[in-house]
Amino acid sequence: MRTPFTDLIGIQHPLVGFNRSPAVVAEVTRAGGLGVLAATAYAPAELDAQLTWIEERVDGRPFGVDLLVPEKVAVGDPDDLIASLRAQIPDEHRRFVTDLLAKYEIPELPSDAAPLINDDIAAALNPDGVDALLDVVFEHPIALVANALGTPPPSLVERAKANGIVVAALVGQAKHARRQVAAGVDVLIAQGTEAGGHTGTIATTVLTPEVVSVAEGRPVLAAGGIATGEQMAAGLALGAAGVWCGSVWLNSFEDITPFPIKQKFLAAASIDTVRSPLRTGKPARQLRSAYHAEWDGPDSPSPLPMPLQPMLVNDAFNRIDAAAADGHAGALELETFFIGQVVGSFTTLRPAREITLDMVADCEERLRALATAIR
Repeated sequence: MRTPFTDLIGIQHPLVGFNRSPAVVAEVTRAGGLGVLAATAYAPAELDAQLTWIEERVDGRPFGVDLLVPEKVAVGDPDDLIASLRAQIPDEHRRFVTDLLAKYEIPELPSDAAPLINDDIAAALNPDGVDALLDVVFEHPIALVANALGTPPPSLVERAKANGIVVAALVGQAKHARRQVAAGVDVLIAQGTEAGGHTGTIATTVLTPEVVSVAEGRPVLAAGGIATGEQMAAGLALGAAGVWCGSVWLNSFEDITPFPIKQKFLAAASIDTVRSPLRTGKPARQLRSAYHAEWDGPDSPSPLPMPLQPMLVNDAFNRIDAAAADGHAGALELETFFIGQVVGSFTTLRPAREITLDMVADCEERLRALATAIR
């Protein structure tokens, strides 16, 4: 398939695979799509290593990076950022999390554990932290840099364009798309509320045509609720030049999400997700669990803004993840992760390459079938 997006990026298929796992990124790119690494969770040195690993495996094919650059975050002392942010977390919230872990008898993290998440996320969301990650990103031959959670800062757009890199941005409303166009973004990603992670409230089928109508000729990618070739074809039929997929890769072998969470995904229905700020401080769709029920209690505190909420709960989830991996009953009740409504279609884990190629083949088949309906 050839679209304005495939021409712009230089890829075979109009399909983007967004994931925090370098192996997923590499496999999507090697299959002819565009793999995009979720970079914010990595410290600069870690990000450099991950991008190098991907680069060595894609044989010069295009790949990209996605960063969280929120417009509004809690502010700390630049000279002592982590400590100053931690000081803003109320004791009431700390006690709530401590009591929650005790109620479900979650053990302490083993001394030899290597947590996937830590306070580096707070530094990465700070303007200086974003620049540090961009310094790493622009040392690698990436084809696209995407921004989530707002309009990218001028420095990101300017540096990307100076390096010949396409700038993309996720939007949840037409007015957000207009702002991105004014900021100089090259590609708009219309992310509907069905998607996993940070989303708005408008469905993909409504949002995509709205964004196309204000894109001023820029390629638009449909995102949210896209995990099959038929759904990919629907996105193209809505006027998109491609699709941006995230949740579907959580159903792959290469994805690094702990296996107990993947087992919960396989058992879930599409209705078993919730859009909640309880993990990041901003509304994000995730698998509903006892964790959300506990926070919804009448005496529970309100979630904190980004990045204070993740700083509050990240250590707890490191413990929950480790305990769940050992089959701990309480941890399995609390266990959750970011996932879209397509979770209800998951039946078995599959290779990322197979997912990519099957989506493309099924999309082409559906488009050909639709063409025969025209008389």
